[in-house]
Amino acid sequence: MRVNSSPTAARALARNGRSETAAYLYRMALGLAAGAALMLAMAVSSGAQAKAPPESFADLAERLLPAVVNIATTQTVDASRMPDMPQFPPGSPFEEFFKDFFERNQGQRPSRPRSAQSLGSGFIVDPAGIVVTNNHVIADADEIKVRLQDDTEYEATLIGRDPKTDVAVLSIDPGQRELPFVQFGNSDALRVGDWVVAIGNPFGLGGTVTAGIVSARGRDIGQGPYDDFIQTDASINRGNSGGPLFNLEGEVVGINTAIFSQTGGSVGIGFAIASDLATGVVDQLREFGRTRRGWLGVRIQQVSPDIADSLGLDSARGALVADVTAEGPAEAAGIQPGDIITGFNGQEVDEMRTLPRIVAETRVGREVPVEIWRDGAATTVTATLGELEQAEEARLLNTSATPDQGDEGRVDSLGLGLATLTPQLREQYGLGEEVTGVLVIEVDETVDAADKGLREGDVIVEVAQDEVQSLDDVRKLVEDHRANGKKTILLLVNRQGEQRFIPLRIDKG
Repeated sequence: MRVNSSPTAARALARNGRSETAAYLYRMALGLAAGAALMLAMAVSSGAQAKAPPESFADLAERLLPAVVNIATTQTVDASRMPDMPQFPPGSPFEEFFKDFFERNQGQRPSRPRSAQSLGSGFIVDPAGIVVTNNHVIADADEIKVRLQDDTEYEATLIGRDPKTDVAVLSIDPGQRELPFVQFGNSDALRVGDWVVAIGNPFGLGGTVTAGIVSARGRDIGQGPYDDFIQTDASINRGNSGGPLFNLEGEVVGINTAIFSQTGGSVGIGFAIASDLATGVVDQLREFGRTRRGWLGVRIQQVSPDIADSLGLDSARGALVADVTAEGPAEAAGIQPGDIITGFNGQEVDEMRTLPRIVAETRVGREVPVEIWRDGAATTVTATLGELEQAEEARLLNTSATPDQGDEGRVDSLGLGLATLTPQLREQYGLGEEVTGVLVIEVDETVDAADKGLREGDVIVEVAQDEVQSLDDVRKLVEDHRANGKKTILLLVNRQGEQRFIPLRIDKG
């Protein structure tokens, strides 16, 4: 068989080969594109909700900046009150220098008061002129001024403030002008890693926009009893306080309040009050001019694994009731010291610090179900909430029953020396007549009681949730507990009027 090998035929074959190759590559590219599209569709349909970072925050900033304001406060201070001269070692050059300085200026101290000024941030939440900021921005101010982005300035009136959450609400009169404003969003919807934008007045530089992510949620920084801070790495500096933290929808999800810094400048750790906490406070301040928080009338403590085990609870959760205020809502509902509150008004109480916030956010006078763990079983009681602020003003105190008399001795299995209270011991340890129980007069340094912080002068009120009035009461309850195979026992201890549960290991003694 003869193959045609002419140049014309060869060129034709080459062209045909290239065409087939090109067609193959084209079909393969189409297949890859279709596969990528299918994979993307599958990812979206499978619930992938992550948002790509925006190419620019410019549109968002342009929309939000007009509603963010600068706040300037003026406070009158007594200029005649100068600090005393610092103390230095005798003969020190510093001592001579400052002595000379203070003596020369002693007669030059101004007698008239002078004004001190400070700057902060805020944001408008109502076109009628309602402004939200931090309490510490306006605290003790004699005059408050609000300046808008266009440099329009207004005198502000304080509507109300709340030191516990560091929130304050101001009012300005814009006349016929309808002010730009922003709205609160749902901070609970935030996830760690979400983008956020902070706008404020750092170091007096108004209208500054910074961006970052949510670094953490639910931070407790020791600022107050209702701490629920959003941590962010968006640059927040001095002067940003009171300014808003926005999500990408332009909703306020936090109020910038504090930073962690060793220099005073931003190191990427800033904190904002979560909007879900702030909105309730703002609403109350606008309605009443003050907060009206729910009050249950209990003092609580954390449930440790030892406490949970001693009370038969499956895990360390809830809030342990250490004390109940006399004639308070909890006492009326039948709640007792030693109860563990595991739920309140339909919300789970996973840990101690969540309960005060849930109670505070519940309307005063409302009847609510309270789920408790008592005597190894779950039960529910109904409490009618009082008002925390009224209870604070009334200075309601906890009271107890009358005391008994007794002698001294040791409980070796706990490593404690104990004594039943006498008038002489009450006087010696400064204990009032309302204090009942058995006095701790000695704690072995090598036992669990010392590790748990028990000390001389403490008064044991209950052992295993039974009241004790004598040394024999304590001994009997400890022995009964050990005979039942228990390795720990729960004590209710009164220290200078504050009661606290302490679980102790029972040694062989």
